[in-house]
Amino acid sequence: MNYSDLKDKSSKELTDLLKEKKVLLFELKAKLKTMQLTNTSELRVAKKEIARIQTAITAVKA
Repeated sequence: MNYSDLKDKSSKELTDLLKEKKVLLFELKAKLKTMQLTNTSELRVAKKEIARIQTAITAVKA
């Protein structure tokens, strides 16, 4: 997911997407703690997607 994909979305869509990604990050962290996560780079990708979404939300508010 690129920033250019996000900047066309509305504020409501972005907040919904942010909630989904935060839930995904929580699930990934739980899998990591229980040794069920095999690809740990998914954590990094999820965090970066959350940061991109938050940046887009800030840009919409400004």
